[in-house]
Amino acid sequence: MSEITGIARQKIHPGKLDEFKRLAAECMRSAREKDTGTLQYDFYFNADETECIVYERYRDSAALLEHTQNLGDLMGRIMAICTTTGEVLGEPNTELAKGLASYGVPVYRPYLKL
Repeated sequence: MSEITGIARQKIHPGKLDEFKRLAAECMRSAREKDTGTLQYDFYFNADETECIVYERYRDSAALLEHTQNLGDLMGRIMAICTTTGEVLGEPNTELAKGLASYGVPVYRPYLKL
């Protein structure tokens, strides 16, 4: 099993900050209550709260797939109010790799680690 890290960069559409915060709180609640392999799920805002970085760590590929399933339509609702880019770090299993590729999410595999 290989730990998976995700970094999502979200540019929030004008006038949508309050909605974004509400949906982010729902995502956090889902992760806390339903996920079994989420190790870290942190939201960071820039100074004027127009952009957010979500830093995510999962026990393995199955845990990230579980998290995505648990979020259900929340991800679509967030994606409708911001522009999202990001990448995944690690060695995803075949199922996760296919899903990431279908969304154009780049995967960076380990080279040197401490």
